[in-house]
Amino acid sequence: MVLAALGCISSSLLFLTPWGSNLRISLAEMVINTQHRDWAWMLVGAEKRDDMVNKMQQQIDVWGTDKQHDGLIKPDTRKRSASDLIKVVDIQDENHNTPTWRGKKMYVYDPRTIRLVTTSHKQEGEKISDMVKRTGALAGVNGGAFDDPQGLGNGFAPIGFLMSGGEVILTEYDGSVKQHVVGFTKKGILKIGLYSINELIKDGVTEAAFWKPRIIEDGKGLITSGDGGAGRDPRTALCQTKNGTIIFLVIDGRQPGYSMGATLKEVQDLFLAEGCMNAGFLDGGASSELVADGKLQTKPASRYGERRLPDGFLVFADPSSYKADNMWDGLTKIDAGGAYDNPGYQQEQAKLRAKATHSPSSPKPTAVHTPKATSEVDKPPTISPKSSPPITGDPEPVKKSPTPKSSTSPSPSPAKGSAPPKHTTGSDSVNEGNISSSSSKP
Repeated sequence: MVLAALGCISSSLLFLTPWGSNLRISLAEMVINTQHRDWAWMLVGAEKRDDMVNKMQQQIDVWGTDKQHDGLIKPDTRKRSASDLIKVVDIQDENHNTPTWRGKKMYVYDPRTIRLVTTSHKQEGEKISDMVKRTGALAGVNGGAFDDPQGLGNGFAPIGFLMSGGEVILTEYDGSVKQHVVGFTKKGILKIGLYSINELIKDGVTEAAFWKPRIIEDGKGLITSGDGGAGRDPRTALCQTKNGTIIFLVIDGRQPGYSMGATLKEVQDLFLAEGCMNAGFLDGGASSELVADGKLQTKPASRYGERRLPDGFLVFADPSSYKADNMWDGLTKIDAGGAYDNPGYQQEQAKLRAKATHSPSSPKPTAVHTPKATSEVDKPPTISPKSSPPITGDPEPVKKSPTPKSSTSPSPSPAKGSAPPKHTTGSDSVNEGNISSSSSKP
């Protein structure tokens, strides 16, 4: 009776009060920003969920539309030693008595030393710590978006495009299609927003990947109300100050008692306080990480530790020493992987099998009926119906499924001239196939 009463009170607070409504919307934003987007209907209903997704996508496209003014950035081009090139500091939420997030901030004083590094493995991604060790880089963070089926992908299926050393490594679309971009020119100017590959080449961009959203343009914060509409999550973001300094921000999340993650607005405010002129995000969630001084500096949200990734932005004492591997050259289809080839998941299942095999049988209870013991062996991870990447462009209509309730609304429309919707699975997703690889220098 007491539990029933408490349940009624809780339900009333959540669904019949302004406070409860705001809480449900905030929680729905967090769910929408993960690979389990469909489940947000349980908090706000399917129609409201789809409306939130559409509005979020439209707002992100608006933030990315205007072209930044590169002339406002004057990079400091003096020669620096490796020891004077970067600085890593601890950061945490200072706006609450108990910090809601913790992470790291890395200053890179010469933006020309940043390169997009790609995996060196066939048919799978590579950990950022392994990339740093292999290339002799000083530090690195995770890069652009990728297809990630059920959160167990192999890190080999980038979304959008990749550029390194002035070469288009691969692209889903032709050179005239606008995509959300994070990249660097040969002179060290950070470019963020909606650009086509043709525009990037014209502007002298040499290192770039797909991700979003942009949150600061020419020194002006773009999030003017609310928290940005994506809830709290692990974040990887970057900005550039007037003197060219790049600031990478990696915030841990999804870890109650340690760090729940930051909102888009909190990251924007941190960057504005640093005097940043342009800022945006790289891939986040369980992919967020920073490696420096030869070790992992942050605490990734993945239960298997560091993830295999297709690319990352690394800092070099000698950036000319690196040439990107093109492991996608000649491929017409890309296998994004899944539970069947995820080493962490397979090891976890092996341990469960071993535990079940060697566990003594449970004693029978005194009751006449003896319930059969249940086993977790081979129990698959909780998997939501397929959905498009969180706060990336181009989510498709949510597919019908008995549970959770499916959506019937149309997919959000991308900005005029932006890439058509193709992404179908995962929190960092791209559909299998439709990738063209190029190793020719534009």
